[in-house]
Amino acid sequence: MSIEARRDIYQAITDKVIADLERGVRPWHHPWAGGKATSGRPLRANGIPYQGINVVLLWIEASLKGYRSTTWMTFKQALAAGGCVRKGEKGSMVVYADAITKTETDAATGDETGRRIPFLKSYTVFNVGQIDGLPAAPAVIEPTDRLTEADRIEAAEAFFRAVGARIEHGGTRAFYRPAVDGITMPPFAAFESPARYYSTLGHEHVHWTGHGTRLDRLDEVFRKKEGYAREELTAELGSAFLCADLGLEDQPREDHADYVAIWLKVLREDKRAVITAAGAASRALAFLHDRAGILAQADDIEAA
Repeated sequence: MSIEARRDIYQAITDKVIADLERGVRPWHHPWAGGKATSGRPLRANGIPYQGINVVLLWIEASLKGYRSTTWMTFKQALAAGGCVRKGEKGSMVVYADAITKTETDAATGDETGRRIPFLKSYTVFNVGQIDGLPAAPAVIEPTDRLTEADRIEAAEAFFRAVGARIEHGGTRAFYRPAVDGITMPPFAAFESPARYYSTLGHEHVHWTGHGTRLDRLDEVFRKKEGYAREELTAELGSAFLCADLGLEDQPREDHADYVAIWLKVLREDKRAVITAAGAASRALAFLHDRAGILAQADDIEAA
Protein backbone atom coordinates (compact mmCIF):
# COMPACT_ATOMS: atom_id res chain seq x y z
CA MET A 1 0.00 0.00 0.00
CA SER A 2 1.39 3.42 -0.92
CA ILE A 3 1.95 6.19 1.60
CA GLU A 4 -0.69 8.26 -0.19
CA ALA A 5 -3.21 5.43 0.25
CA ARG A 6 -2.30 5.13 3.90
CA ARG A 7 -2.89 8.84 4.36
CA ASP A 8 -6.51 8.28 3.34
CA ILE A 9 -7.00 6.90 6.87
CA TYR A 10 -6.93 10.50 8.07
CA GLN A 11 -9.78 11.33 5.73
CA ALA A 12 -11.79 8.25 6.74
CA ILE A 13 -11.52 9.21 10.41
CA THR A 14 -12.37 12.84 9.72
CA ASP A 15 -15.40 11.83 7.65
CA LYS A 16 -16.74 9.78 10.59
CA VAL A 17 -16.44 12.75 12.94
CA ILE A 18 -17.95 15.20 10.44
CA ALA A 19 -20.92 12.87 9.85
CA ASP A 20 -21.72 12.82 13.57
CA LEU A 21 -21.29 16.58 14.00
CA GLU A 22 -23.56 17.23 11.01
CA ARG A 23 -26.34 15.20 12.60
CA GLY A 24 -25.92 17.03 15.89
CA VAL A 25 -24.08 14.28 17.76
CA ARG A 26 -20.83 14.82 19.66
CA PRO A 27 -18.71 11.85 18.51
CA TRP A 28 -16.59 12.10 21.66
CA HIS A 29 -19.61 11.61 23.92
CA HIS A 30 -19.09 8.13 25.36
CA PRO A 31 -21.99 5.63 25.29
CA TRP A 32 -24.08 4.91 28.36
CA ALA A 33 -25.80 1.72 29.39
CA GLY A 34 -29.03 1.74 31.36
CA GLY A 35 -28.57 5.37 32.33
CA LYS A 36 -25.17 4.80 33.96
CA ALA A 37 -21.69 5.19 32.59
CA THR A 38 -19.74 2.32 31.11
CA SER A 39 -16.36 1.75 32.70
CA GLY A 40 -14.98 4.70 30.78
CA ARG A 41 -12.59 4.59 27.88
CA PRO A 42 -12.60 1.61 25.49
CA LEU A 43 -10.29 -1.18 26.68
CA ARG A 44 -7.88 -3.46 24.85
CA ALA A 45 -8.01 -7.22 25.36
CA ASN A 46 -5.37 -6.85 28.09
CA GLY A 47 -7.46 -4.25 29.94
CA ILE A 48 -5.32 -1.24 29.00
CA PRO A 49 -7.41 1.77 27.87
CA TYR A 50 -7.14 3.02 24.31
CA GLN A 51 -5.78 6.53 23.83
CA GLY A 52 -6.11 9.43 21.41
CA ILE A 53 -8.37 9.21 18.38
CA ASN A 54 -9.04 5.50 19.03
CA VAL A 55 -11.18 6.47 22.02
CA VAL A 56 -13.40 8.58 19.76
CA LEU A 57 -13.54 5.97 16.98
CA LEU A 58 -14.65 3.19 19.32
CA TRP A 59 -17.16 5.41 21.14
CA ILE A 60 -18.70 6.21 17.73
CA GLU A 61 -18.93 2.49 16.90
CA ALA A 62 -20.36 1.55 20.30
CA SER A 63 -22.99 4.27 20.04
CA LEU A 64 -24.03 3.41 16.48
CA LYS A 65 -24.17 -0.36 17.05
CA GLY A 66 -25.36 -0.49 20.65
CA TYR A 67 -22.40 -2.32 22.15
CA ARG A 68 -22.57 -2.43 25.94
CA SER A 69 -19.11 -3.73 26.72
CA THR A 70 -16.04 -1.51 26.64
CA THR A 71 -13.59 -4.30 25.70
CA TRP A 72 -12.35 -4.86 22.15
CA MET A 73 -10.22 -7.63 20.59
CA THR A 74 -8.61 -8.45 17.27
CA PHE A 75 -9.79 -11.61 15.49
CA LYS A 76 -6.60 -13.43 16.57
CA GLN A 77 -6.94 -12.28 20.18
CA ALA A 78 -10.47 -13.66 20.27
CA LEU A 79 -9.26 -17.04 19.00
CA ALA A 80 -6.37 -17.07 21.46
CA ALA A 81 -8.84 -16.47 24.29
CA GLY A 82 -10.97 -19.43 23.18
CA GLY A 83 -13.67 -17.38 21.45
CA CYS A 84 -14.74 -16.78 17.89
CA VAL A 85 -16.14 -13.72 16.14
CA ARG A 86 -19.67 -14.51 15.02
CA LYS A 87 -20.13 -15.07 11.30
CA GLY A 88 -21.21 -11.90 9.52
CA GLU A 89 -19.98 -9.50 12.19
CA LYS A 90 -18.08 -6.47 10.91
CA GLY A 91 -15.10 -5.12 12.77
CA SER A 92 -14.23 -1.55 13.70
CA MET A 93 -11.17 0.43 12.69
CA VAL A 94 -8.50 1.56 15.13
CA VAL A 95 -5.16 3.09 14.22
CA TYR A 96 -1.57 3.48 15.36
CA ALA A 97 1.26 5.73 14.30
CA ASP A 98 4.12 4.46 12.14
CA ALA A 99 6.77 6.01 9.94
CA ILE A 100 9.10 5.28 7.06
CA THR A 101 12.52 6.78 6.49
CA LYS A 102 13.14 8.16 3.02
CA THR A 103 16.75 8.61 1.93
CA GLU A 104 17.45 11.86 0.10
CA THR A 105 20.67 12.91 -1.63
CA ASP A 106 21.94 16.47 -1.49
CA ALA A 107 22.46 17.58 -5.10
CA ALA A 108 25.40 19.81 -4.21
CA THR A 109 27.39 17.59 -1.83
CA GLY A 110 26.14 14.12 -2.64
CA ASP A 111 25.49 13.51 1.07
CA GLU A 112 22.60 11.23 1.94
CA THR A 113 20.18 12.04 4.73
CA GLY A 114 17.18 10.20 6.08
CA ARG A 115 13.83 11.98 6.35
CA ARG A 116 11.22 10.46 8.67
CA ILE A 117 7.71 10.42 7.19
CA PRO A 118 4.97 9.64 9.73
CA PHE A 119 1.65 8.08 8.81
CA LEU A 120 -1.20 6.08 10.33
CA LYS A 121 -1.81 2.36 9.99
CA SER A 122 -5.17 0.81 10.71
CA TYR A 123 -6.28 -2.57 11.98
CA THR A 124 -9.61 -4.13 12.90
CA VAL A 125 -11.04 -4.95 16.31
CA PHE A 126 -14.31 -6.47 17.47
CA ASN A 127 -16.35 -5.65 20.54
CA VAL A 128 -16.69 -8.64 22.88
CA GLY A 129 -20.42 -8.40 22.23
CA GLN A 130 -19.58 -9.73 18.73
CA ILE A 131 -17.61 -12.69 20.05
CA ASP A 132 -18.98 -16.08 21.19
CA GLY A 133 -17.33 -18.64 23.42
CA LEU A 134 -15.04 -16.49 25.52
CA PRO A 135 -14.44 -18.57 28.66
CA ALA A 136 -14.04 -15.51 30.82
CA ALA A 137 -15.75 -12.84 28.76
CA PRO A 138 -15.51 -9.33 30.20
CA ALA A 139 -18.79 -8.47 31.83
CA VAL A 140 -21.31 -6.44 29.90
CA ILE A 141 -21.87 -3.22 31.79
CA GLU A 142 -25.23 -3.22 33.49
CA PRO A 143 -26.79 -0.62 35.77
CA THR A 144 -25.24 -0.95 39.18
CA ASP A 145 -25.39 0.63 42.59
CA ARG A 146 -21.70 -0.02 43.16
CA LEU A 147 -21.05 3.71 43.40
CA THR A 148 -23.49 6.37 44.43
CA GLU A 149 -23.69 9.72 42.69
CA ALA A 150 -22.10 11.26 45.77
CA ASP A 151 -19.18 8.86 45.51
CA ARG A 152 -18.49 9.81 41.89
CA ILE A 153 -18.63 13.51 42.63
CA GLU A 154 -16.35 13.17 45.66
CA ALA A 155 -13.88 11.28 43.47
CA ALA A 156 -13.95 14.19 41.02
CA GLU A 157 -13.45 16.71 43.83
CA ALA A 158 -10.48 14.72 45.11
CA PHE A 159 -8.99 14.53 41.63
CA PHE A 160 -9.17 18.27 40.97
CA ARG A 161 -7.84 19.05 44.45
CA ALA A 162 -4.88 16.79 43.80
CA VAL A 163 -4.15 18.43 40.43
CA GLY A 164 -3.79 21.73 42.27
CA ALA A 165 -4.73 24.30 39.62
CA ARG A 166 -5.73 27.72 40.94
CA ILE A 167 -9.53 27.93 40.74
CA GLU A 168 -11.71 30.89 41.58
CA HIS A 169 -15.51 30.90 41.62
CA GLY A 170 -17.64 33.85 40.64
CA GLY A 171 -19.44 35.45 37.72
CA THR A 172 -21.35 33.70 34.97
CA ARG A 173 -18.57 32.45 32.67
CA ALA A 174 -16.06 29.60 32.81
CA PHE A 175 -12.62 30.30 31.35
CA TYR A 176 -8.90 29.80 31.77
CA ARG A 177 -6.63 32.89 31.69
CA PRO A 178 -3.03 32.08 30.72
CA ALA A 179 -1.86 35.56 31.82
CA VAL A 180 -2.64 34.79 35.46
CA ASP A 181 -2.54 30.99 35.07
CA GLY A 182 -5.93 30.60 36.74
CA ILE A 183 -9.33 29.03 36.11
CA THR A 184 -12.52 30.95 36.79
CA MET A 185 -15.78 29.03 37.27
CA PRO A 186 -19.34 30.13 38.05
CA PRO A 187 -20.51 28.98 41.49
CA PHE A 188 -21.39 25.30 41.75
CA ALA A 189 -25.04 26.18 42.46
CA ALA A 190 -25.27 28.04 39.13
CA PHE A 191 -24.95 24.83 37.08
CA GLU A 192 -27.87 22.71 35.94
CA SER A 193 -26.28 19.54 37.29
CA PRO A 194 -23.13 18.31 39.02
CA ALA A 195 -22.15 16.55 35.79
CA ARG A 196 -22.19 19.82 33.85
CA TYR A 197 -20.05 21.47 36.52
CA TYR A 198 -17.37 18.78 36.47
CA SER A 199 -17.41 18.54 32.67
CA THR A 200 -16.82 22.28 32.45
CA LEU A 201 -14.13 22.16 35.13
CA GLY A 202 -12.38 19.37 33.22
CA HIS A 203 -12.59 21.42 30.00
CA GLU A 204 -10.82 24.35 31.65
CA HIS A 205 -8.21 22.05 33.20
CA VAL A 206 -7.28 20.80 29.72
CA HIS A 207 -6.67 24.44 28.69
CA TRP A 208 -4.63 24.82 31.89
CA THR A 209 -2.27 22.02 30.82
CA GLY A 210 -1.29 24.07 27.76
CA HIS A 211 0.47 26.78 29.79
CA GLY A 212 4.14 27.42 28.97
CA THR A 213 5.27 25.93 32.29
CA ARG A 214 3.45 22.65 31.57
CA LEU A 215 2.79 21.24 28.06
CA ASP A 216 3.50 24.58 26.36
CA ARG A 217 0.72 24.20 23.79
CA LEU A 218 -1.18 27.47 23.83
CA ASP A 219 1.31 29.85 22.22
CA GLU A 220 1.70 27.53 19.23
CA VAL A 221 -2.00 26.90 18.62
CA PHE A 222 -2.93 30.56 18.84
CA ARG A 223 -0.29 31.48 16.25
CA LYS A 224 -2.06 29.33 13.68
CA LYS A 225 -5.17 30.05 11.66
CA GLU A 226 -8.24 28.65 13.43
CA GLY A 227 -5.97 28.01 16.43
CA TYR A 228 -8.63 28.92 18.99
CA ALA A 229 -11.15 26.49 17.49
CA ARG A 230 -8.52 23.73 17.49
CA GLU A 231 -7.69 24.34 21.14
CA GLU A 232 -11.40 24.26 22.02
CA LEU A 233 -11.69 20.92 20.22
CA THR A 234 -8.76 19.60 22.26
CA ALA A 235 -10.44 20.77 25.47
CA GLU A 236 -13.77 19.20 24.45
CA LEU A 237 -12.12 15.85 23.78
CA GLY A 238 -10.03 16.05 26.94
CA SER A 239 -13.09 16.81 29.07
CA ALA A 240 -14.93 13.80 27.60
CA PHE A 241 -11.94 11.52 28.24
CA LEU A 242 -11.59 12.79 31.81
CA CYS A 243 -15.28 12.33 32.59
CA ALA A 244 -15.01 8.74 31.32
CA ASP A 245 -12.02 8.16 33.60
CA LEU A 246 -13.86 9.60 36.61
CA GLY A 247 -17.13 7.77 35.94
CA LEU A 248 -19.09 10.94 35.23
CA GLU A 249 -21.44 11.74 32.38
CA ASP A 250 -19.79 14.33 30.18
CA GLN A 251 -22.07 17.26 29.50
CA PRO A 252 -21.47 19.76 26.68
CA ARG A 253 -20.73 23.33 27.64
CA GLU A 254 -23.58 25.74 27.05
CA ASP A 255 -21.55 27.36 24.24
CA HIS A 256 -20.86 24.00 22.57
CA ALA A 257 -23.24 24.70 19.68
CA ASP A 258 -21.37 27.91 18.87
CA TYR A 259 -18.26 25.90 17.99
CA VAL A 260 -19.82 23.14 15.87
CA ALA A 261 -19.77 25.17 12.64
CA ILE A 262 -16.18 26.26 13.31
CA TRP A 263 -15.06 22.69 14.02
CA LEU A 264 -16.72 21.47 10.83
CA LYS A 265 -14.83 24.13 8.89
CA VAL A 266 -11.53 23.13 10.48
CA LEU A 267 -12.11 19.41 9.86
CA ARG A 268 -13.08 19.94 6.23
CA GLU A 269 -9.93 21.97 5.64
CA ASP A 270 -7.55 19.66 7.54
CA LYS A 271 -8.16 15.92 7.70
CA ARG A 272 -5.50 15.61 10.42
CA ALA A 273 -7.11 18.14 12.78
CA VAL A 274 -9.23 15.78 14.90
CA ILE A 275 -6.39 13.25 15.19
CA THR A 276 -4.01 15.98 16.29
CA ALA A 277 -6.57 17.30 18.80
CA ALA A 278 -7.20 13.82 20.21
CA GLY A 279 -3.47 13.27 20.65
CA ALA A 280 -3.13 16.60 22.43
CA ALA A 281 -6.13 15.75 24.64
CA SER A 282 -4.58 12.41 25.64
CA ARG A 283 -1.29 14.11 26.53
CA ALA A 284 -3.22 16.66 28.61
CA LEU A 285 -5.04 13.85 30.43
CA ALA A 286 -1.78 12.01 31.11
CA PHE A 287 -0.38 15.23 32.60
CA LEU A 288 -3.46 15.73 34.80
CA HIS A 289 -3.39 12.13 35.99
CA ASP A 290 0.29 12.40 36.81
CA ARG A 291 -0.33 15.60 38.75
CA ALA A 292 -3.11 13.89 40.65
CA GLY A 293 -0.82 10.98 41.48
CA ILE A 294 -2.66 8.51 39.26
CA LEU A 295 -0.69 6.24 36.94
CA ALA A 296 -1.50 7.27 33.37
CA GLN A 297 -1.22 4.76 30.58
CA ALA A 298 1.31 5.71 27.92
CA ASP A 299 -0.23 7.18 24.79
CA ASP A 300 -0.18 4.66 21.96
CA ILE A 301 -0.83 7.07 19.14
CA GLU A 302 0.85 10.34 18.36
CA ALA A 303 -0.57 12.91 16.01
CA ALA A 304 1.42 12.47 12.84
